[in-house]
Amino acid sequence: MATPHHHLPLLLLVLATLALAPVPGPAALGGANGGDGGRGPLLGGWAPIPDVGDKHIQELGGWALGQAKHQRLAADGLRFRRVVRGEEQVVSGMRYRLYVDAADPAGRTVPYVAVVYEQVWTRTRQLASFAPAPRAH
Repeated sequence: MATPHHHLPLLLLVLATLALAPVPGPAALGGANGGDGGRGPLLGGWAPIPDVGDKHIQELGGWALGQAKHQRLAADGLRFRRVVRGEEQVVSGMRYRLYVDAADPAGRTVPYVAVVYEQVWTRTRQLASFAPAPRAH
């Protein structure tokens, strides 16, 4: 029967081989502009929403403004106009960053950024933030 010390050189060889093996970079792991070829959201990464005109995305934008008014993050006089662009992030559900155009009482367009978390299968929806957006969107 071999003693445990007979296996030590083999173990050291295996460990040395693993230590010298190349480590895949972010592109190989599906991040940093690689991995999925730009065909959709990456787990943990933000990706553009392909169709912000989608009924669900527009509904989320209106819901976010309603919640923001309820939570006093936005003025009561604002009215939802539309989501003009957005990004989505796969988490344990979806997180959306929506660029929302609202109308103030005078009818002027006021841009906001809303971050909404949604988990459809549990019917969970939360407004994470709602803040004025930079003008250039």
